[in-house]
Amino acid sequence: MCVVGYSFILGGARSGKSRYAEERASLLAEQTSWPVVYLATGTVTDSEMQIRIAAHQHNRPAHWTTIEEPVDVAQWLDQRQAPAVVLLDCLSLLLNNWMYAGLTDEAIAHRSDALGRALEAFRYGLVVVSNEVGQGIVPEYALARRYRDALGRLNQQVARTAEHVIWMVAGRPVDVRKLGPEW
Repeated sequence: MCVVGYSFILGGARSGKSRYAEERASLLAEQTSWPVVYLATGTVTDSEMQIRIAAHQHNRPAHWTTIEEPVDVAQWLDQRQAPAVVLLDCLSLLLNNWMYAGLTDEAIAHRSDALGRALEAFRYGLVVVSNEVGQGIVPEYALARRYRDALGRLNQQVARTAEHVIWMVAGRPVDVRKLGPEW
């Protein structure tokens, strides 16, 4: 289990997830004197994504190490030996990459389980970001419904083992664990 905490940050588009996660990672790094490793799952697929990735890179402190790992995050976490605060941004793009690679629902479930185990076993600081996509209307297309359902399951799995589950609403963090007892 994480020595300094495991935080799961989720919310809708432009809710402030990444900014808050970066602040949280910086605080953990200050508390531990460990470096921050930004584990990026996004890949350049078009000019819009290239601009978004560049903006994220520009906003990060220059002394942070960025590792681009669009598919095998669990394996990367399992192999990490040196102490660090790892900011994993984000699960929604990781799932997108798995689906784009043509993985079946069974293969995605297997990778999700492996990721859940790797996150739970990680020995250092951990901040994980994901989108919440299940609160809107039911998507018209089967692929979008498949994505929504798979991400909902993955988010639930990650939230079960996180010490802090933070829901971002209009740039404001809400600690979900403090809202009431789990049923």
